Amino acid sequence: MSVAPIIDARGLTRRFGQLVAVDNVTFQVRRGEIFGMLGPNGSGKSTTIRMLCGVLEPSAGDAAVLGHRVSRDAEAIKRRIGYMSQKFSLYADLTVRENLQFYGRIYGLSPRELVERTRQVVDLTEIGDYMGRLAGELSGGWKQRLALACSLIHQPELLFLDEPTAGIDPVARRQLWDLLFDLSGRGVTMLVSTHYMDEAERCTRVGYLYQSHLLAAGRSEELKALPQVTPAGLARYELEVDDATERLFQLRRMDDVQDATLFGQTIHLLAGERTPPGEILARLGLPEGHGAIRPIRPTLEDVFVALTARARSDQPAAPSPRSPQDAPASATPASEGELPSAPPPRQRERARSEYGLLAILLKELTHIKRQPSTLFFMLLVPVMQTLIFGFAINVEIEHVPTVVRDLDGGQQARDLIESFRNTRTFQVLQVAYDEETFRRSLTSGRARVGVIIPPDYSQRLLLGQQAHVQVLIDGSDSTVATNALQAANLLGLRRSLALSSQAQVASQSAAARDPGGQPALPLEVRARLLYNPDLKSAYFFVPGLVAIILQMVTLFLTAFSVVRERELGTLEQLFVTPVGRAGLLLGKLAPYALIGFVETLVVLVVMVFLFGVPINGSLPLLLSLALLFLVCALGLGLLISTLARTQLAAVQAAFLVMLPSVLLSGFMFPRAEMPLPIYVVTFAIPVTYFLEMLRGIVLRGADLVDLLPQVAGLTICTVAVLGLAITRFHKQLR
Repeated sequence: MSVAPIIDARGLTRRFGQLVAVDNVTFQVRRGEIFGMLGPNGSGKSTTIRMLCGVLEPSAGDAAVLGHRVSRDAEAIKRRIGYMSQKFSLYADLTVRENLQFYGRIYGLSPRELVERTRQVVDLTEIGDYMGRLAGELSGGWKQRLALACSLIHQPELLFLDEPTAGIDPVARRQLWDLLFDLSGRGVTMLVSTHYMDEAERCTRVGYLYQSHLLAAGRSEELKALPQVTPAGLARYELEVDDATERLFQLRRMDDVQDATLFGQTIHLLAGERTPPGEILARLGLPEGHGAIRPIRPTLEDVFVALTARARSDQPAAPSPRSPQDAPASATPASEGELPSAPPPRQRERARSEYGLLAILLKELTHIKRQPSTLFFMLLVPVMQTLIFGFAINVEIEHVPTVVRDLDGGQQARDLIESFRNTRTFQVLQVAYDEETFRRSLTSGRARVGVIIPPDYSQRLLLGQQAHVQVLIDGSDSTVATNALQAANLLGLRRSLALSSQAQVASQSAAARDPGGQPALPLEVRARLLYNPDLKSAYFFVPGLVAIILQMVTLFLTAFSVVRERELGTLEQLFVTPVGRAGLLLGKLAPYALIGFVETLVVLVVMVFLFGVPINGSLPLLLSLALLFLVCALGLGLLISTLARTQLAAVQAAFLVMLPSVLLSGFMFPRAEMPLPIYVVTFAIPVTYFLEMLRGIVLRGADLVDLLPQVAGLTICTVAVLGLAITRFHKQLR
């Protein structure tokens, strides 16, 4: 009964746009084998391994690994395999022990299992003397041992090793291969990519990849016996001769010699069988006893040279370089034996300077072309700033939301309310008929101005007595409050003059008298500033700074955290593990949320004790809502990390988020003064809601009921941002 292969790849193909990295690759790996994947750089070895590990989706074809299809059951495969990438991709700022513990926990090992498995892999790799050393401080060989130990911590059935000996010295290479043979003896199946022929000789079977195609696969002896390696009528010889390099060119000019290659201090020949070996020596003109030739069997190097030559011959020939005869007629060569004269020293220095300038200029243009996000950033940001400052920002304060408490209800009171409506400064949102509604309108921030008309307002005006109207102004925004105060006083003066004119015409006497009986204006507006009576700008700007700083710090922290791992290669290593998308992202978010919460406490302490801004509302409510905002801001950073591929791109994306957050959130300029389309957009900016919460709790003493609309808006933003980040984040390379 045949045993199913542990890897069964059929027609595996991967395209990156127009580039075909792996083309219709088919092979099998049996349990217990060391399968070597040999090929030059860029042949598709790493891409094939990534597809088999489930971190790169095949464009066509499929493969079964441990009985699971890579296109459908990638996560099931990751629990049972180990992966060691070509580039060292562990955490350089963690110690050897911390790296081992991290990967043990990723695979769900219990504390007891983790201790036992750590001891086993440490004994196997002999890395125990370095347990307390940072991984980044290890030499190349010991880094590879640590990477191997981490890939074995969960006892995988199948181990993928992508060029594990690249960049390490020969002694470390041999020691690492001794470890691999030890693992093979313990029943671990391995797929090893390499471009070293001696390593390929050590594998159970070998597959040769060249320019995305698998040219051959089989045991070493099977590959050496391929007819393409030693075609019929040809034989292979090894020639020992002095001056091997000089004799090599003589051999290559012989008609019956198909190939001649240096192999150490000898020359390997592929020549016709009918040509006696002694005749080859005679053609070289060697004295007797100064050369030796003997038949040999092909090596793996001969195999792959022959297969490569065969693959190249099947491809269309590249256009040959232009011959000197094709040079333009204007290019007049120097006369034979005559060297061109050098330019004068100053001219030569100027030419070199201009050449260097041109080289740098062309290089920078190439960088911009290869990084289109930079060009997009340079063009978009100025346009965005122009639009925001041109349309969205309006320093003229108009339409200040106003609530009226009319305790009179008479015609004179209604005329006064209409006077407030007719100004461009005030916008009467509602007439409150109870004290609670009136108070909530101010504490929640829905209204910035409150007008109280006393119950005897109309009666006093009719009796010719001075009437009083109280105007309560929210001083948390000093700019709005100053304009509202001036507008209220001016409205009172104009209303009084109008009433005085009417009364004098009707009675030819003073329009009104004060309590002392002296003539006075009919209407006295008594304005009072709430929450910030001294109109200190710090009361307005410092709470806003708290929100902006928290978003900026947390946004950059998480955005760079993920992008940095992608650039270092550690993210790819995590992709091969069974950690889930939500677990990976939320695991990154939680510690930064804790740090951000501590930072919140610090900036609030600075706000209270350094700038003297008191917290008039509930501190527990403020901290709870700050935590919600931190989660949202961290989610924004995670979302940016799913879009950006480099730290430069992350900076640019974060700046595009921060710019509208500063200018459109109400931090600097009133949102109510912005055009309607831009005002609607501000509701999609999370810091908008937190700013209103901060100013409401800190300055107005608002409670949860007052802030319910802002809490609902921030919650929706948080859920949307986190959901989008998790949806966009894929445990696969793109």
